Amino acid sequence: MIFRQSLFWDVDPKSINPKKHAQYIIERILDLGNDREIRWMNRQYSKTMIGKVVKKSRVLHKKSKNLWSLVYR
Repeated sequence: MIFRQSLFWDVDPKSINPKKHAQYIIERILDLGNDREIRWMNRQYSKTMIGKVVKKSRVLHKKSKNLWSLVYR
């Protein structure tokens, strides 16, 4: 998948490795992603992995963290 520049404004989206940068990608998509990106994330990563990122993340916005913690229990 080619990521939107506005989602990853601080890096070159082409340089992002979905396996190596999984936490970074998940956090950005949960905070700023659109429906297409959320669906891609759900296909790419397990519900357990996404749930762990939600629980441990220090960068997710509070409202995002509250919402996604209900979805990825």
